[in-house]
Amino acid sequence: MALRIYTKTGDDGTTSLIGGTKVPKSHFRIEAYGTVDELNSYVSLCRDLLNDADSQHLLAEVQDRLFTIGSSLACDADKEPGMALPDLVDDDVRLLEKEIDRMTEALPEMKHFILPGGAVAVSQLHILRCICRRAERCCVRMQYEGIHVNELVVKYLNRLSDYFFVLARYTGQQLNVKENSWRPRLR
Repeated sequence: MALRIYTKTGDDGTTSLIGGTKVPKSHFRIEAYGTVDELNSYVSLCRDLLNDADSQHLLAEVQDRLFTIGSSLACDADKEPGMALPDLVDDDVRLLEKEIDRMTEALPEMKHFILPGGAVAVSQLHILRCICRRAERCCVRMQYEGIHVNELVVKYLNRLSDYFFVLARYTGQQLNVKENSWRPRLR
């Protein structure tokens, strides 16, 4: 018999962290790893929209790192998880920086803010960037509330949103989409 997906243990509005601690589903940790899960799901949509094999490959790597981040956020920092968990490492951040630099070299200098849009893939990548920033804010909020978050998680999410921004520009260039500069209306 297949394992049931429903357990009914969360029907009271609580869930368990890795380590067994019960918390309300509105807990900062749940919000943070839920947002990272949303981000991961949206990465898959963007990956499906892109034709560039290098970008698709890196997005698959990003999805793996997001699962790593989710498992880190789902742990009660005061308890041993009882299982080996994957680690995020500095090289994960450096990989994003290397890719940002590679794509930036191929792009024209940015002299104005850019309005999202021009092609579906570009627009979706900008939405992805916004979800990533929200995930980062969730983690920073946890830190300010005194809830342990691995500092590398915040650093990775910060760099990841930069990567998504540059990937949106790079994808637009590959699709021959003209960037729309924001020109503020002044009175």
